[in-house]
Amino acid sequence: MDALFVLATTMLNHDRMQIIERAARYRLPAMYEWRELVAVGGLMAYGSSVVALSRRVVAQVDKLLKGARLADLPVERQTQFALVINLKTAEALGLTLPPLFLYQADEVIR
Repeated sequence: MDALFVLATTMLNHDRMQIIERAARYRLPAMYEWRELVAVGGLMAYGSSVVALSRRVVAQVDKLLKGARLADLPVERQTQFALVINLKTAEALGLTLPPLFLYQADEVIR
């Protein structure tokens, strides 16, 4: 295996720190779907934010608690995605990322 792509699932999120630590131990570049996993040591993520998704869920629950019918709530999908790169992790893995790739990132953690 040359790299790892970690899906955003509840089961994998539960073991996120083990996954990040093992990817580092075995020097596997790993990409995640959530920015928050890059902030704690993952290499890079392209996807949404757990915080942003949670806010949308809270807004929907608020509407339900105020009496809205579930059938009346619109189906929502994520529309904002970000590329986040952790340069400390890249350096620890011995990776040199192209400057253009870094320039295109929405956030670079140094």
